[in-house]
Amino acid sequence: MLKHIPNLITSLNVLCGCVAIFFAVSGDLVTASYFVFTGIFFDFFDGLAARLLNAHSEVGLQLDSLADMVTSGVAPAIVMVQLLSESSLGSPLQVGETFFAEGWNTGWHNYLPLIGLLIAVASGYRLAKFNVDTRQTTSFIGLPTPANALLVLSLPLILAYQSSEIAETIILNPWFLTILTLLSCILLNAELPLFALKFKTWDFKSNAKRYIFLGICLLAIVLLKFIAIPVILLVYIVLSLVWKEL
Repeated sequence: MLKHIPNLITSLNVLCGCVAIFFAVSGDLVTASYFVFTGIFFDFFDGLAARLLNAHSEVGLQLDSLADMVTSGVAPAIVMVQLLSESSLGSPLQVGETFFAEGWNTGWHNYLPLIGLLIAVASGYRLAKFNVDTRQTTSFIGLPTPANALLVLSLPLILAYQSSEIAETIILNPWFLTILTLLSCILLNAELPLFALKFKTWDFKSNAKRYIFLGICLLAIVLLKFIAIPVILLVYIVLSLVWKEL
C-alpha cells in the first residue's frame, strides 16, 4: 500500500493542473495560479515520498513527467495566451471563440495570443529530453518546467495583489509577454546547467548552495511577495552558473 503513495501524490498534481486549466480557459488566472502552485507543491513531495518509502517505479517516473506536462506545461501556456489576449485585445479569450468568430479575423495582431501555446510545446520537448538524458540525474540541463511555470503564473498574481502603474505597463505589454514567452522556451531547452534542490544529506557543507538559495528565497518572499518569484528565478540561474563546483 505504501508504494502507491508517491503515485497518489503525483496524481493530485495532475488533478491540480486540470483544474488550473479549467480556470485559465475561463479567464480566472488568479485561481489558476493557485492550483498550479499547489500542483508544483505535490510535484516536489512525490519524489521525496518515493525516496523515503523506497517506492521508485518506472510508472511513477512516467506519471511524473505527464503531470508536469499538464500542470507546468499546458496550464502556464493557456495563462500566457490569456495574458497576451488581455494585453493585445483588451480582455481574456472567452470559451467558444474560434478563429472564425468576430474579432479573430480583423488582423494578424489578433492571433498574437496564440504565441503563448509555444510554452506547452517547449515544455513537452524539455520533458521528453529529461526522460532520456542520463546527465540529469542529480542536476538539470535547462530550466525545469515547474520553475518556468512559477515565472509565468507569478504575473497574474502580481497584477492582482501588487498592482501598480509600472507593473501593469510592463506585464500587460504584448511585446514584453511575447519576448518572455520566447525566452522561456529557449531556457527550457538550453544547454544550461542548473542545480537541483535534492538533498541526499542534510549537512551544510555539501548543500551550501542549496541552503543559501533557500535563505534568499525566504527573504525575497517576505520582502517582495509575488514579485520575488522572477527575482528568485534570476538568482537561481546566476547561482548555478557562478557556483558550479557544488
